[in-house]
Amino acid sequence: MESVAVENLLQVEGVTKQFDGILAVSDASFEVNQGEIFGLLGPNGAGKTTLIRMIMGILRPDRGQISVMRNGMHAALQKERIGYLPEERGLYEDRRVGETLVYLAGLHDMDAGLAKERVLFWLNRFQLEGRYDSRLKELSKGTQQKIQFISAVLHQPEMVVLDEPFSGLDPPSQDLFRDLIRELSQSGMTVLLSSHQMNLVDRLCDRVFVIDNGQRVLYGDLDEIKREHGEDVIWIRYKEMDEPRLRAEFAAKGITRITQPGPQEIELLLPKGFSPNELLRLIDRHVDVEELTITKPSLHRVFVEIVERKR
Repeated sequence: MESVAVENLLQVEGVTKQFDGILAVSDASFEVNQGEIFGLLGPNGAGKTTLIRMIMGILRPDRGQISVMRNGMHAALQKERIGYLPEERGLYEDRRVGETLVYLAGLHDMDAGLAKERVLFWLNRFQLEGRYDSRLKELSKGTQQKIQFISAVLHQPEMVVLDEPFSGLDPPSQDLFRDLIRELSQSGMTVLLSSHQMNLVDRLCDRVFVIDNGQRVLYGDLDEIKREHGEDVIWIRYKEMDEPRLRAEFAAKGITRITQPGPQEIELLLPKGFSPNELLRLIDRHVDVEELTITKPSLHRVFVEIVERKR
């Protein structure tokens, strides 16, 4: 079976930005592929929004280049082909929802009739059918975020840039946003997703660029990053356990990172090269297991461990 060639859509090469002598982004380089969900991740103040503003042309880099690929050639960014949900809300609060969204779609040369049709479709997806004539200031923070999301994808851009899209959302709305982001990617739209909430985007992104203090920490395929940098997480709920003997055998095998997240529970990190089957045989001698799971580490855990090793 022939492999499908991956097409780079966005290229960021050696981008650096300072403000008053303070380095906000240092020599950042990454590529975003057509149709993928790409995560630009890191803690608050890491440099994510500065990078996004440079990608959107709001700021100019001090050094480096940002471009898109057209027919194998570098080209300038065309803003009409990109949707943007900024971290700060930018909609006029005194305007009505429907007229605002139709107006914004018109800025992308969309026919007013088609725009209204798509607005109604998206309001229905968010169960906001009755909000077409509501003023934005009448809406909750989470509902305003949904309207801003609609404004970013309404014109069906080639790429959508989402800066902290989960801000102000309750858990059910966060789940809905994740489902919609997957749908956009499956339809062929490229998604550049920026967030400090790594737990919300873990398993959502195809590849990630993780930044801290303006510096790259991790970059690449998310699953490969976890395999390379992380240790499997073992969680056990037990009925009975010979804890002294178990801990002694764990220590003899080099398993020392053990926690008790709750009653009748233990969690441990499996050292690289240690067979899960060997662990199960060891546990079987000393633990009456009620439930057991083996998972890859979260991206947040990998990030924290790498940053701590650098300090």
